[in-house]
Amino acid sequence: MTPGAGPRAVFRSLWLDEALASDRGEAPPLWGDARVDVCIVGGGYTGLWTALRIKEHDRAVEVAVIDADICGGGASGRNGGFVLSWWAKFSTLLKVVGADEALALARAAEDAVSEIGEFCRRHGIDAHYRHDGWLWTATNPAQRGAWASTLADLARHGVSPFRELPDADVARMAGSPRHLAGVFEPTAATVQPALLARGLRRVALERGIHLFEGTPMQALERARPLRVRTPLGTLVADKVVVALDSWSGALPELRRAFFVVASDIVATEPAPEQLEKIGWTSGLAISDSRLLVNYYRTTRDGRIAFGRGGGRLARGSDIGRDYDGVSRRAADGEAHFRRLYPQLERVAIERSWMGPIARTTTGLPAFGHLRDRPDILFGFGYSGNGVGPSCVGGRILASLALGIRDEWSECGLARGPTGLFPPEPLRYVAGRIVRAAVARKEADEDAGRRPSALVTRVAALAPGGLVPVHR
Repeated sequence: MTPGAGPRAVFRSLWLDEALASDRGEAPPLWGDARVDVCIVGGGYTGLWTALRIKEHDRAVEVAVIDADICGGGASGRNGGFVLSWWAKFSTLLKVVGADEALALARAAEDAVSEIGEFCRRHGIDAHYRHDGWLWTATNPAQRGAWASTLADLARHGVSPFRELPDADVARMAGSPRHLAGVFEPTAATVQPALLARGLRRVALERGIHLFEGTPMQALERARPLRVRTPLGTLVADKVVVALDSWSGALPELRRAFFVVASDIVATEPAPEQLEKIGWTSGLAISDSRLLVNYYRTTRDGRIAFGRGGGRLARGSDIGRDYDGVSRRAADGEAHFRRLYPQLERVAIERSWMGPIARTTTGLPAFGHLRDRPDILFGFGYSGNGVGPSCVGGRILASLALGIRDEWSECGLARGPTGLFPPEPLRYVAGRIVRAAVARKEADEDAGRRPSALVTRVAALAPGGLVPVHR
């Protein structure tokens, strides 16, 4: 079996550099053999929330979390820091789980945004939490009304989480007239994502959860009880929760349930005076309506973190270090930033990084257990919207791990993957073709050209967007 979480990173994001400057603690690797009730593989948001939820249910349960790197070293320490609900995915939730559950899950994800802020306040975690909302925009005429069908579905079910804004208000809030139209979701927030991950880690240690960093899963021996083999020891556990997202191919049964695509971020130098001049001084999260999404926000020290979704596609599920390091699309990200904010032309780009996203067929995460193995659980596939929903995912996985029958363990997202992608190499080849068509279509739209019929048809094969709205 491939390693159970990516190799130890050799490069850190801006977020992780900031977080580790004041938090150099690292838990020792597992040494020798140990016995626990639940072993969680993966020390990101999902794994840590799951561990904390289990302890909330029953403090006597022995829980261990292992990670090949440090807690937060993967996507949890590299993402854009958008804490979003699932209201933008309401139409998909309707198709996957039906109206009642779609409403319940969307409300749970909305509640999670505030819950994360309250968790940080209660535990003294300074994760730069700002509850200033999300602006979903159009940055070329073709994107206008991209939200219309979602808002119509929401209205039919009696909810209105978005506010439709005058075009001038959208441009003013975003700090640039290149934003032509948009809607606003006030429930969203932003965080410094690595500080949140490291804060969760600290609370986990305080709750008596065993943490082993620098400890990859080399094999999962499917005996009873289960045995998680690592380089220096073995964890024996009644339940194993695989919380690896993009590295979930460690379980062969999941390899066709997602594909891995890069998301890339560039960060400017601090420029608070320039941000003041253009009126972008809040913690507002902003994204446009393209499939290869642009997403951007400011930081406490006056930087702009500008992300681009839909980057490099992985061949197969063993992604290694292919998604580590400086962004390979930094120039592309900077070009889009300059197009949207020409008045910031003198603000320099200082940093870039990249990370992997596990994209499912629906763009929604999947939770559950392997067929005929209720002791091997999984949660993966946030598809770019994981900071807030992972808080919900932790509840689902905790209930599944403890055998509790409740609204979490029996929800529609706890039934495993809802679709499969083609096997390799077809998945990779088809993905490259579709991604190229999407990129061509969106470049034409930015330039005011009408894309060809062939490009439009091929781009329409993208599974609801290569990367959703926040990463």
